[in-house]
Amino acid sequence: MGDGPGGRRIRRTSAGLPRGRVAVVTGAARGVGEALSRGLSDAGMHVALLGRETATLREAAASLSGPSICVECDITDRAALADAARRVEAGLGPASVVVANAGIAVSGPFDRTAAELWQRVIDVNLTGSANTARAFLPQLTATRGYFLQIASTAAFGAAPMMSAYCASKAGAESFALALRGEVLPDGIQVGVAYLHWTGTDMLTGIDDHPVLRALRRNQPRPARRVHTPDQVAHWLTRGIAHRAPNIYAPPWLRWCQPLRPLFPALVARVARRELRGHREDALSSPAEVLGAGGRADWDSHSASRSAHPPER
Repeated sequence: MGDGPGGRRIRRTSAGLPRGRVAVVTGAARGVGEALSRGLSDAGMHVALLGRETATLREAAASLSGPSICVECDITDRAALADAARRVEAGLGPASVVVANAGIAVSGPFDRTAAELWQRVIDVNLTGSANTARAFLPQLTATRGYFLQIASTAAFGAAPMMSAYCASKAGAESFALALRGEVLPDGIQVGVAYLHWTGTDMLTGIDDHPVLRALRRNQPRPARRVHTPDQVAHWLTRGIAHRAPNIYAPPWLRWCQPLRPLFPALVARVARRELRGHREDALSSPAEVLGAGGRADWDSHSASRSAHPPER
């Protein structure tokens, strides 16, 4: 048992999650977001699924074991997110857990990536996370809740051919760490989750680039292992239950934190070696949006811009 808003006693599940309270997951249509939504629902929480792919989002919501609501929205649109927050509170109640999971990735050389596409990754992964926090902070204040930022080991050591993704994840980590100190007096706890190789559709195509393939090949064998979204969701659910400040997926990543100053030099060394042997192939390949979720977001964004071109 625990204390909720107004001193109400909260019944917690065996996993430590507050049964009957509300969790919000962005990027919930597929991958880790969909698996985490299922795990939180199975643990007794009421889940709000936010995402861009309406049909897939509804399928994910329909598969949950408990009460849920799905809201199609673009997390880079503050007005749409504010409306989503109102719909969640009206439909399920105020959020006690909010997971900023939505993210997209682009692989390819920086100078061959369209500026708008590069910016879109930053907008979704970094600004979208901040927008999510801004929209739900009033609810989290009322429930003394928990905000979880999904980061990545891309924040440990930036990989060539992934400049926008690495920059966005490093920024998202820094945002969450800064937010943590600001909202702690309000009873809100902020966690950062560090994900490594995860078997989502975003991972498809990574090994097509020789530098990225080499970076993975040069990691120790355990570090090359690809974990399923369900396994990652299990680690995240366990961390959320403990309102953990840091969640590592897989757990052994916690031992990498003290070694972070070494990683940029190690990554640069491998990258230099591979670029010497594959420079023409690596640097001439076009930029590519990774995964069906990322392509759906980019297609929707492009269609919206075509329908409503910016004023000059």
